[in-house]
Amino acid sequence: MFACIFIPDFPAQAVIRFEPGLRDRPVAVLSGRPPLQKVMALNEHARAVGVDVGTSQSQLEAWGNLELRPRSEALETSAHAAVLDCAQSFSPEIEDTAPGTTLLNLAGLTPLLGPLQKIASDMAERILQMGLEAHIGVAANPDAALLAARGFRGTTFIAKGREAERLGDLSVDILLDSFASNVEQGTRWVETFDRWGIRKLRALAALPEVPVIERLGQHGLRLQQLARGAASRDLRLFEPSRRFAESVDLEHPIVFLEPLSFLLNRMLEQLCARLSARALAVQELRLDLELASIAPNDFDSTSAIAEHDLEQNLDGSSRRRFSRTLKLPVPMLDAKVFLKLLQLDLQAHPPEAPIVKIHLTGEPARPRSLQGGLFQPVFPEPEKLELTLARIEGIVGEGRVGSVELLDTHREDAFAVRHFAPMEGASTLMTKLKSENIRESERGSETEFKNAQELMSAVIALRLFRPPLVASVALQATKPVRLRCIEREDIAGEIVWTAGPWRSSGDWSEQGWSRDEWDIAISSSSSSTSGLVLYRLVQDKLNGHWFVEGAYD
Repeated sequence: MFACIFIPDFPAQAVIRFEPGLRDRPVAVLSGRPPLQKVMALNEHARAVGVDVGTSQSQLEAWGNLELRPRSEALETSAHAAVLDCAQSFSPEIEDTAPGTTLLNLAGLTPLLGPLQKIASDMAERILQMGLEAHIGVAANPDAALLAARGFRGTTFIAKGREAERLGDLSVDILLDSFASNVEQGTRWVETFDRWGIRKLRALAALPEVPVIERLGQHGLRLQQLARGAASRDLRLFEPSRRFAESVDLEHPIVFLEPLSFLLNRMLEQLCARLSARALAVQELRLDLELASIAPNDFDSTSAIAEHDLEQNLDGSSRRRFSRTLKLPVPMLDAKVFLKLLQLDLQAHPPEAPIVKIHLTGEPARPRSLQGGLFQPVFPEPEKLELTLARIEGIVGEGRVGSVELLDTHREDAFAVRHFAPMEGASTLMTKLKSENIRESERGSETEFKNAQELMSAVIALRLFRPPLVASVALQATKPVRLRCIEREDIAGEIVWTAGPWRSSGDWSEQGWSRDEWDIAISSSSSSTSGLVLYRLVQDKLNGHWFVEGAYD
C-alpha cells in the first residue's frame, strides 16, 4: 500500500504556517510585479467570500477584510521540507513528487505503527503540528493514492480492486493537473475531452482502449489507465537531507530586537517540530541575517562593516550578510532555550543594518541519553546551565566564561577558555576505572597499580598567585639568598634551601632563555604558619624582574 500527503493551496498554507494568526482569516497570495500582481493561491476562507485565482490586485479592493501576502519561495521551501520530514518519520521510502506533495510506501509498517487507518490519522495529526493541513490518500498504487489525495478532502482509503469505482466521480481536470507534463499539454487535453463530452474519470475509463490509442496515442492510454486506477510504478526514492533550515523574506526591514525575536520564536518552533518528527536534536545552531542594501560610498573600508560578507547587487549597492553560530555542549531540542540564547548573543553582537531576510539552520544530532542513579547527586540540566553561562558571558564579556584548556606550548601558565561541555557522568567514569582495575589485576599487576596510587597521593600541589607577586631578591654567587615580597609582608626572610634554576623559553621564536625558575624554602614565624614554607620563585630574564609565582602545599 502507498500513501500520498497533499497540501491544498500550498503557497497560501506556506504563508499561514509562518503566520498562524491568519488561519481563520481569508488569505490571498499574490505573484507578479506591482501594480500588475494577481492572485495565484488562496485559502478556503478567501474562496468562500468570492475571491478567485487570477484576480488582479486592483480588483481586490472590494474585499476589505482580505489578507494579502506576496508569494514567498523561502516559506514554500521550508514548508515542503516539513512535509518531507513528516513522511520520513513514518517510512524510509518516500518520493518528492511536487511542492507540497509526497508519496510514501507503507509496506511493512503495520506491525510497527498499527493499522493503515491509524497510520494515516497519525500522519495527518503530525503534519498539523507542523502548521499545515493535508489531504491524505491511501491506495494499492502510488498514482491512485495521489488522485485520492488531490480529489477528496481529509483521509481517503481505496481498497485494492476498487480504484476505478472510487476515482470515477473525480473531475478530469484533477487527472490532467496531476499528470500533464506541462500547461500547454494539459490545455490541449482539456479541449479534447471537452469536445468528447468527458467530464468525469468514470467516462474516460469506460472508453474502448483501441480507439483511444488511435486518437490519443500512448499518452491517452496512460491517462485512461490512471483513470481506472490500474497504473503501477515504483517510487522515485528521495534521498533524505541532513540539513534542517527555515527561511523567511521580510516585506519590511526589521531594526529592533523585539520583532526579530518574535519571528525567530516561530522559526525555532517549526525547526524543533521537524527535528522532533525525525527523532533528532540540535548540536549547532546558525543564524544568517541578510541586511539592507547600502551604496558603495555609505561605509568606510576600515569600519567594522567591512568584516561582513558583501553581496553585490545589480545597481552597484552591496547587501551584507551577518552570521552568528551557537555551538551547544550537548544535543538539545528546546525552542525557548534556543530563543533566549540567540537573544543574549544578538544583544552582545547586534547587526549593523536593518534585516531583510532571516535564515536559520540547525545541525542535527542524536538526542542524548541520560539515566540517573539513586545515589548520584542531581546535576543541573545542560539547557539551564548553557543559558546561565550565556547570561554570565553577557556580563563579563565574550571569551571569559567556559572551560580552561592548556595550550600546547612551552610558555608557562598558557591556557585558553573554550566553550564549556559537560564531562562524562561519575558513574561512567567509575565503571571505566573498575574495568581498568580488573584488567590490571588479571595481568598480575595489582601491586604495581597500588604503588602508583601511593606515589600519586604523595605529590604536593603548587598554588599559583594570580597575578604573580612582585618580589625583591638578594643574590649571592648568582643564587637567591634573601627574599622580600613587596605586596605581602608575610612572604619574606632568609632563603635556607634552593633548587634550580630551570631555564625555559616560552615560544620557539624567542632567542635564548627568557625565564629562570627556582624552588625555595624560607623560614616562617607567622602565627598562621611555622617552620619552612616552599615557594616558586621566577626571574624574567628579559627585564630582570623577580616574582613569587606560587606556594607549595
